[in-house]
Amino acid sequence: MRHFRLSPRSIPSALALLAALAALAPRGAKAQEKQIDYAALRDETVRAMSEYLQINTTNPPGNELATAKWLQSFLAKEGIEGEILDTAELGKGRANFYARLKGDGSQKAIALVHHMDVVPSNAELWSVPPFSGAVKDGYVWGRGALDMKSEGIIHLMSMVALKRAGVHLTRDIVFIANSDEEVEGTGAVIFTHNHADLLKDVEFLITEGEGTNVENGVVKWFAIGVAEKRAYWLRLVAHGTTAHGSIPRADNPVPRLARAVARAAAWQTPIHLLPAVDRFFKAEATLETGEHRTWLANAKAALATPRGRAFILSDPYRNAILRNTIAPTVLTGSNRTNIIPPVASAELDIRLMPDEDTTAFKRELARVIGDSSVHIEVMPGVMPSYSADINTALVRAVEAQIHEMLPGVPVTTPLAAGATDRPTYSHAGIQAYGLEPYIVENKEEERGVHGVDERLSIANIEFGLKLITGMIRRMQ
Repeated sequence: MRHFRLSPRSIPSALALLAALAALAPRGAKAQEKQIDYAALRDETVRAMSEYLQINTTNPPGNELATAKWLQSFLAKEGIEGEILDTAELGKGRANFYARLKGDGSQKAIALVHHMDVVPSNAELWSVPPFSGAVKDGYVWGRGALDMKSEGIIHLMSMVALKRAGVHLTRDIVFIANSDEEVEGTGAVIFTHNHADLLKDVEFLITEGEGTNVENGVVKWFAIGVAEKRAYWLRLVAHGTTAHGSIPRADNPVPRLARAVARAAAWQTPIHLLPAVDRFFKAEATLETGEHRTWLANAKAALATPRGRAFILSDPYRNAILRNTIAPTVLTGSNRTNIIPPVASAELDIRLMPDEDTTAFKRELARVIGDSSVHIEVMPGVMPSYSADINTALVRAVEAQIHEMLPGVPVTTPLAAGATDRPTYSHAGIQAYGLEPYIVENKEEERGVHGVDERLSIANIEFGLKLITGMIRRMQ
């Protein structure tokens, strides 16, 4: 071996060269990472999911404390400390849960969030007991298998897998499980209010989303939820004089209320094309042909033409994500046919676009109704507005991972017409996204979510693990 001697003046140059070579070489942390055995991880996740689904957290009453304790015990075995929180504020048998897997702190954290409560189920209609956690026919069955205990377990096992593999994390992974999403959303509200310190470094958050378009085994598009409409429930109230129905009176509140409801329901609210919705229509366009394809590919132009506008608005979902909607639901008047009531009321399920001003909308509704004797009352529970950026590191990471796992499938951004906990976390200054880590057939999802025989395939569990771990690794 030949030996070289460095002069003092050449040392800085040599050190610079060594630094450059070190930067090109694999990082030590990367070299020490272990490969994730996804088949073994999938089987372990199936067992964990089965156990989790066996805990009955039907809301009401919830009983989420039992699932919080299960999560704490599970993570303790992996060397991850979990905290059971907010038991006093949430009430007997209820809790929120929090855990954190530390990274090196060079980038802000990402939060994985799910809710532990589930909706009621009628066991008589199910093929298996709703809280059996049965594993059969290639599926895990149980209430919460789609909404959304399964996603929580996929989050949990992805975090555990990254820790076991020794993956170098530049972002902390924050794991949160909330109570009471299905009824009033108090779990997320209390968590964000009480624990701002636990969220101050969280940049991105993922939780339940809008679902992916899958028909007959073909994935048409994959969804990232970036915004949702805002529930703004109003009550119309008309007053009059109670009397016998045999002698009609001019101040009968029922016909006045009926006219007001009819005008509100017939109101054609203005069209508003959000960037996320435009992107969604472009993905939908790839599934169409002819002028339908052209209209969806350029929705702004199509909405300016009578035929294009009629086509786009003919679909109830497309109509709902383009404008504020009003659906009269609850009507209250007399409880006797022959009695004119002193008060009649109607409740309106109003869903506002994310950037709509509530005061301006209420003022315009009063103008449309055109009857100052019909009072408009705001019902409790108005959520904050919510819309996330469609061009972030998280969105790009999901796009890249999906393009690797599902080549050729577009990633799009539908607007949620329903409600989740995302607005609550968004109001805390976090970019919150909806992401369902599986590809469930449309008919299966429609039947299972809040329905009968809710289940998730084992193949989808493995898909979800690869998606979440892959997304997180891409963000490091």
